[in-house]
Amino acid sequence: MKVVIFFVAVSVAVMVAMIFQTLRQELSLRNMRARMVENSAEVKRREDSIIDMKSKIQELKSAVENANLKLEELKKEKTDKEKALQEAEKSLETCNTAKANGEKKKTELEESLNKLKTDHEADKNKAQNEIGNLKQQILNRDKAICAYADMNKEEARKLCGDSGAAQ
Repeated sequence: MKVVIFFVAVSVAVMVAMIFQTLRQELSLRNMRARMVENSAEVKRREDSIIDMKSKIQELKSAVENANLKLEELKKEKTDKEKALQEAEKSLETCNTAKANGEKKKTELEESLNKLKTDHEADKNKAQNEIGNLKQQILNRDKAICAYADMNKEEARKLCGDSGAAQ
């Protein structure tokens, strides 16, 4: 009976050891399942955040592309405006040169016009003086003729008028 008790005791001890081992493995499996659930939830959250980050990156890429396109347009517009400015400056320079030439010609014309006016006034005054002298000469000659003319004749009266009759 000692052997049977020994075998029963060993069997009970082995069974207790196996139950203990089974419980330990069961607890370990539960912990592993719980960790696996937590890890899968963590993986899911990280996958979601990665997807969100990818969508944000895509949005930022499209925003950068749009900004680059706009920058290119602005650069092209800037070069066009600079060309137009250079052309306008050349045109302005040409206009200023033409204006200066026009003002120079205007000044020259005004000077020549003033000279012509001055010359004309001088010639006019000279001519008036000559006309006055010639009129005086004609009057003197007419007086001399009327002095010798016979006022009884009608032709002499017409030429000399009443001035000869008064003499």
